[in-house]
Amino acid sequence: MRDEHIKAMLDTTPLDQMSESELAAVRSHADGCEECARALEAARVSSLLLKERAAAGVEPSPFFQTRVLAALRERQSGVEAWSLGRLWRAAGVLFSTMAATVAALAALTFVVPQPAATQQEVASAGRAYTAEDVILEQAEQPDEQMSYGQVLTTLYDTDEDAGR
Repeated sequence: MRDEHIKAMLDTTPLDQMSESELAAVRSHADGCEECARALEAARVSSLLLKERAAAGVEPSPFFQTRVLAALRERQSGVEAWSLGRLWRAAGVLFSTMAATVAALAALTFVVPQPAATQQEVASAGRAYTAEDVILEQAEQPDEQMSYGQVLTTLYDTDEDAGR
């Protein structure tokens, strides 16, 4: 093993994971090779430093809790804003649907032609006189005065007469 150096073995396998036979071979080679002895000592020192650093506990700074809670509040406010945005999008869909319905109803009301005879025209068609005739008293006056019953019949029975 004098011709083979142990650097590659130390680089690939930690000292803690080497078997007893591998450790004995490394020590015997390091006794005769100055360069490998330095590599073995560096491996031991680095192994000890890693163990001590892993065992050391880290205390958080006094303001760590404050910063964490502030970050948590920021995230929660961001989630609320996101849910508010989602609610707004849903309301936007509802609003656009309502606007389309109003536009359709307006189109049906104003664009679609209405029937030629309206109810007022039907009611006046049953009478033989017009509003001008009544006001100006140009129509023939019957000899008898109409009773209240006849007036009400004339006014309200026009719808039934139009249906017959």
